[in-house]
Amino acid sequence: MIDLHTHSLLSDGDLLPCELARRAEAKEYEAIAITDHADISNIDFVIPRIVKACDSMNKYWKIKVIPGVEITHVPLQTINRLVKFARKKGARIVVGHGETISEPVLPGTNRAFIKAGVDILGHPGMIDEKDIELAVRNDVCLELTTRKSHKKPNRRLVKLALKHNASLVLNTDTHSPEDLLDDSKRLKFLYSIGLSARLIETVNANSRQLIK
Repeated sequence: MIDLHTHSLLSDGDLLPCELARRAEAKEYEAIAITDHADISNIDFVIPRIVKACDSMNKYWKIKVIPGVEITHVPLQTINRLVKFARKKGARIVVGHGETISEPVLPGTNRAFIKAGVDILGHPGMIDEKDIELAVRNDVCLELTTRKSHKKPNRRLVKLALKHNASLVLNTDTHSPEDLLDDSKRLKFLYSIGLSARLIETVNANSRQLIK
């Protein structure tokens, strides 16, 4: 499994980056991105520390650990420059904290992140079809999430992604050890939201493409 949206205790996760990656490796993950929450207050602190931890783990461990960030609850006007700053600081996977139905995310956040060219729009909620079309044009992947508080719109997103030929990825948005999935639970989840075996392979390929 490749999981490109997880959190360590550098933001609101329970585990140090190394323990998070080690637990993922024990579940036979191929790769994991550590994408802690950041805004203007901490982005310059969080990303270099994730990069440092990933460099160490990749030197010694089999699992591929990718430095990233999830830009979260920020003014729409700051999104573009924060995405550029994150990449400059070494984030290889930039996740935009999308308009999940479980949090009071500013309307227009989905579109602003897509326009800024994030790699993944996380938990995009009841995303507008025009924004899905924009994501296709801007090569932004849309996230299917196994996190309970975010997963309600997944079936709708699958249908609309198929309609518009949008790229989907599956992530756990892990905050705690129990959020990490083994492969059998991951497959069960994907089938439960309406994906065929062929579409599951496409989702896997989309994640693999992001980490090349």
